[in-house]
Amino acid sequence: MNERAVLLQISRAVVVERNPDHLLEAVLDILSREMGMLRATFTFRHNDVFQIEASRGLDAEQRKKGRYHAGEGITGTVAATGKPALVSDIAGDKNFLNRTGSHKAGEHVAFLCVPVLRHDQIVGTLSIERKLEPETDLNADLELLQIIGNLVAEAVAVSRQEREEHRLLQDENQRLRYALSEENPGKIIGNSRQMREVYRFIRMVAPTDATVLIRGSSGTGKELVAKAVRQLSHRANGPFVTLNCAAIPESLVESELFGHEKGSFTGAVTKRTGRVEAAGGGTLFLDEIGDLSLHSQIKMLRFLQERTYSRVGSNEERKADVRVIAATSRNLEEMMTNGLFREDLFYRLNIFPIQLPDLSQRRSDIILLAEHFIAKYNLRYGKEVKKLSTTAVNLLMDYHWPGNVRELENCIERAILTAMTDSICDVDLPPSLQSGHNDVSVSGSDFKSMVDSFQRKLIVEALRREKGNQTAAARVLQLSPRMMHYNIERLEIDPNQFKESQD
Repeated sequence: MNERAVLLQISRAVVVERNPDHLLEAVLDILSREMGMLRATFTFRHNDVFQIEASRGLDAEQRKKGRYHAGEGITGTVAATGKPALVSDIAGDKNFLNRTGSHKAGEHVAFLCVPVLRHDQIVGTLSIERKLEPETDLNADLELLQIIGNLVAEAVAVSRQEREEHRLLQDENQRLRYALSEENPGKIIGNSRQMREVYRFIRMVAPTDATVLIRGSSGTGKELVAKAVRQLSHRANGPFVTLNCAAIPESLVESELFGHEKGSFTGAVTKRTGRVEAAGGGTLFLDEIGDLSLHSQIKMLRFLQERTYSRVGSNEERKADVRVIAATSRNLEEMMTNGLFREDLFYRLNIFPIQLPDLSQRRSDIILLAEHFIAKYNLRYGKEVKKLSTTAVNLLMDYHWPGNVRELENCIERAILTAMTDSICDVDLPPSLQSGHNDVSVSGSDFKSMVDSFQRKLIVEALRREKGNQTAAARVLQLSPRMMHYNIERLEIDPNQFKESQD
């Protein structure tokens, strides 16, 4: 074994690898390759216990068992004294605990364990098991492991410190974002003027038991608003029960809502509790209520008026202590005109309406939402994407988002999976964002929307050309600075995203 080559490889890994977990794995790979070891472990201190954090030759279950108190076994003794240990044959050593269960009975191997030191403090141990061979110099191996342990200790400590500082900065950034957003209720993300108005309505109605009707296109976050209303109400600790009216066959709506008795209809082999009863003392969220049939609407109207119900197959009248929140993406007024939705039910539901804006109407929230989804899917998929490139920001801001926040979330999830660096680039985004689908078409658009979209494109292009300088962009468009500022505010354009300081 060439000790100099081993140290050179490990030194390179220490310099290149900033992730402490990956560094430990890289070091064990080098030791396995160069020293021909059977098993190896790194343990690190967690309070009073030294826990295996990286290993070779152990499966996940064996690795979990690798916990040692100071002074316990060979590893624990090294951790307690700071002195290396060399056992030429562990088969006859009573201090070898075989805590992981990886050592086979009668197996004759050498065991070497050294302390991992930083600033003269014992922070962990490094141990290896290798076959007994005549040409092996175990003392030289022990000295090499001591050097490696000290090299790794400093690198791991620095990397972990950097990671912790980054986490603290992210936590502080998140806290400040929420503070600036006037304490967004629930888990809703957004600081735009339209969303602040939504928050105002939520806080206004939440303390009461009034029925709420949440309206908005598909994917705008109607269920999040319903949960926010519940969270700020006196029913916050009660159940939150959801019924998607569009997903239930008409013949089963009454049973789903109110429950049924055993034998009340074919297939009713047991008694069933309905959603109204399950939500007792809490909140019942009726999603897509505009999809209820006229027959089911009659049942719903009676329940909302009387707050009483009967299970299917029973004459017993029950009282319901629930707060009702409904949501729809349908145009209920048009449905009433066409005889598809009952007028009396509409007025019973529409006591306190909350209208959610489309994502295209709250563009200043797009990057904030994107950053939130980046953090969410980094955690889910174990990625470390940190930012959006300028070109990706431009594509996100220019797109018209017909699927609203749900489409943006799906878009960012895909980008997290395809990103090869710590940045999301334009190529990581779906083709629909890059293929000109965001161009305004006359079909389905009103004149004002088309004009606003065209103005926005002109201003964005000018700001991009002038690196975010509003005065220079105004000159390009032959606008006064006052008119430029007015249109930037009106169209919710953020000039800072075009400055040269951004990646």
